[in-house]
Formats: sequence, structure tokens, C-alpha cells
Amino acid sequence: MSDDWKLPWTGRCLCGDLRFEISAPPLLSMACHCRGCQRLTASAFSLSIMVPAEGFHVTKGEGVKGGLRGPHDQFFCDSCKSWVYTKPHGIDWIVNVRTTMLDEPGWDLPFIEVMTSEKLPWIDLPVDRGFEAFPEMDDYQQLIADYAESSKRPDPA
Repeated sequence: MSDDWKLPWTGRCLCGDLRFEISAPPLLSMACHCRGCQRLTASAFSLSIMVPAEGFHVTKGEGVKGGLRGPHDQFFCDSCKSWVYTKPHGIDWIVNVRTTMLDEPGWDLPFIEVMTSEKLPWIDLPVDRGFEAFPEMDDYQQLIADYAESSKRPDPA
């Protein structure tokens, strides 16, 4: 499967002091409309891909925790303060990587959107599914399976 995705992918923060590599295909792609993501990105939503933790490696620098005061660990570049990835609390087997930090981010189309209850009213994304809150933990296995089977799943060049 990794040949289909042309892995590994590389990415970095704004200044380049924090670099990473992804060696496993994404499990899910998403947009989050929560107020926390809006404020962390200074934008309408955040984009991320969920990757297996063993397929994500920081190759230069070290992410520092910051951002929200809550259960999830957001990691930033210590130099430029770019938000690069998140390790969700209680789900040690995944890392959510900010898609726009990839060196080639244009292929990503979010499969789901979450926290639509906080979505700005003028946002209309071409997603397969939307959730007013975060999906229940039990729902993620089916979402991952559906993403793997989706004809909308991108084939990065």
C-alpha cells in the first residue's frame, strides 16, 4: 500500500527547524471546526491527516507542547511556533499531522469534518461526512475502513 501513496512524505514547520517524515499511509483525513483549532490556526478550521504513530517520525528538531489546555498534546516548533502535529489523549497509536505542513499538501481532501456545531456559517467543504461534535471512539474504526475504501481517497503524485 505504501507504494500507492509514494511514501515517505516529508514536512516541516514554517522556519524548517522542525522536520518530520511520514512512512505509513493516512488512516483518515479531516477538517476540524472547533474554536480551539480556529484560534490555533488563525483560520476557519484546521486540516489534518491521521497517521499510525509508528509511521510518523520527527527527523530534525523536537516538538514542544503548547496550545490548548486540555487532554490532547499539541506540538509546535520551538523557534517559529508553528503547530505541526497532535497526539490525541488516550489514542497512542495515532498522530494527527497538520496537512499544510507537508512539503506537498495539495492532494489532501478532507474525508470528514468534525465540530460542525462551531463551523463558520460560510464554510462548505466537499466532505463525505460531517459531525456536530467529535465522533465517538467506537466510530473511528468504521470511518477508517470507509476512508480506505473511498473512491474520493486521493492518490498523491
